[in-house]
Amino acid sequence: MSFLVGAGLGGILAKRIGDRHPAHVGGALGLEVSLLGIAAVVAGVIGVAPGALSGDAVVALLALAMGIRNATVRRLAVPDLTTTVLTMTLTGLAADSKPAGGSGKGSARRIAAVGAMLAGAVVGALLLKASIVLPLAAASGLALVTWLVYVPAARRRIATRDSRSG
Repeated sequence: MSFLVGAGLGGILAKRIGDRHPAHVGGALGLEVSLLGIAAVVAGVIGVAPGALSGDAVVALLALAMGIRNATVRRLAVPDLTTTVLTMTLTGLAADSKPAGGSGKGSARRIAAVGAMLAGAVVGALLLKASIVLPLAAASGLALVTWLVYVPAARRRIATRDSRSG
């Protein structure tokens, strides 16, 4: 349910902002940073137990963040950068490969996407062996760094584009 609410919020955000993708991405990243940070704090302060309200709250916060992210990625329509459908990237890699009779176009990008997802999964699993707080804090921190780098860069690109056209 929380995922669907998040996806709906991401859709509302996209509709309100329109075609101004940098503003949409910045807003969505800001929401994701907040939700991941709250989940990390809940897990660290209250502790998380399976079947307990605290565990359900952390799962709901993460699902909400994932829904917002998926709606944003869907809106941007970047090829081979799906967040939850790794199988489509793998399918494209295999189906479009030269051995399968395809051109092999996009293979490097697809392999990089699969490698990034694999690296994230391995790091997350290793962190989870120590504590649930570590991967939540790492995810929150990475999302925060991404937001802090993305927003100023997007503003500079927009200012440069506007100064050239104006």
